[in-house]
Amino acid sequence: MDLAARQALRTRARTARRAFVASLEPPVRQALERRIADRVAEILPTDAVLASYAATGSEVNPAPLDPGCARLCFPRVTGSQALRFHVARRDDLRPGAHGIREPLAEAPEVRPTVVLVPLLLFDVSGGRLGQGGGHYDRTLRHLRQRGPLFAIGLAWDMQEAEGLALADWDERLDLVATPSRLIRCTGPGEAAPRPADG
Repeated sequence: MDLAARQALRTRARTARRAFVASLEPPVRQALERRIADRVAEILPTDAVLASYAATGSEVNPAPLDPGCARLCFPRVTGSQALRFHVARRDDLRPGAHGIREPLAEAPEVRPTVVLVPLLLFDVSGGRLGQGGGHYDRTLRHLRQRGPLFAIGLAWDMQEAEGLALADWDERLDLVATPSRLIRCTGPGEAAPRPADG
């Protein structure tokens, strides 16, 4: 798929996600996000260093997972390089790159073992279509080169696509959590991955 086609797909996916979330009453949205968090919490290793994110707009909000995490960190955008992760509480986050809330630069830096990943579309093989900046693809590749890592996409069920066409630089997810299920992703010819203590 060429870049123009990928951008058009992103635009359609953003519009559909925005319309879906706008159709939800706030208590319904919160209940669905709680279900997603519960699915992730069931498989999260107890010693995980969990990288969360500050949701914007119609992204799934991972905040319900925060209270159960002993070691929580958040990303900072560092230009075109891989994201850097810093220990922080959600209340400590401040507007940073692109207006997205992130930790302060002086907060302790840490390497996560589990990364929660926002997305526009996903497929059952772990394919993911993101916002287009490549931040998470670069970051997942960088972290995987330096040790074990588990990438979990958080999504609404309506974001599932069939057989996303991936580029060479796209990194696959290990799991996708939606309100209705937890999908253990398998790339072509691969066995389904498991968390470190699963």
